[in-house]
Amino acid sequence: MIDYQLATPALAATVRGAAVYKGEWFSDHAPLSIDYDYSI
Repeated sequence: MIDYQLATPALAATVRGAAVYKGEWFSDHAPLSIDYDYSI
């Protein structure tokens, strides 16, 4: 997989989880989900 997400250090500090959807093949790409905690 070649997909990724860029974040500033401040935003990266709020990441609480990440997942790559693997239920279906999308060529060499895959959906990426990032969970953030904005309450910090």
